[in-house]
Amino acid sequence: MTDALELLKTRRSLKPVELIAPGPSAAQIDTLLTVASRVPDHGKLVPWRFIVFEGEARAAAGEAIASAFRLKYPDSKPEHVDNERKRLTRAPLVIAVVSRAAPHVKIPEWEQVLSAGAAAMSLVLAAHALGFGANWITEWYAYDRNALTALGVTDNEKIAGFIHIGTPREPPEDRPRPPLGEIATRFGQ
Repeated sequence: MTDALELLKTRRSLKPVELIAPGPSAAQIDTLLTVASRVPDHGKLVPWRFIVFEGEARAAAGEAIASAFRLKYPDSKPEHVDNERKRLTRAPLVIAVVSRAAPHVKIPEWEQVLSAGAAAMSLVLAAHALGFGANWITEWYAYDRNALTALGVTDNEKIAGFIHIGTPREPPEDRPRPPLGEIATRFGQ
């Protein structure tokens, strides 16, 4: 139990550009996805799915993001378009967690959204447990319909996050955390 608690206490987010090769192997990616899929899921709806961007597929997805950026900002400079093209190549592996939350007769949509968030966080923790660094981010293209369509996200789906995974270039530094007295209360006191 101590090892699990230490793992949870030492997790840190790293910027995608701080995540270098090697990334997870195929077997490790399967482990990551298996762990990420073992989250609370009221009604067994599986209100999320994953899109794995690895190898050259990251660059192909970057082209789709760059195209959507040009549509959104037709006067953008070539260097800005080039930056967008590299969005998914900053880390060796990117896994999109896609929320498929939908109205249901019994299961509130909010619970389904939270389940997708739990899948994303489990993915981040599993990466840390395997010795990798990770960063859960959404950027403009997570909300842009042209980019989403090009990345295979349907009209009834949303991106819960893009999880960038790789080997930390350097050990991450901790950041200040809020004192428990400021974020936790005890009912009735």
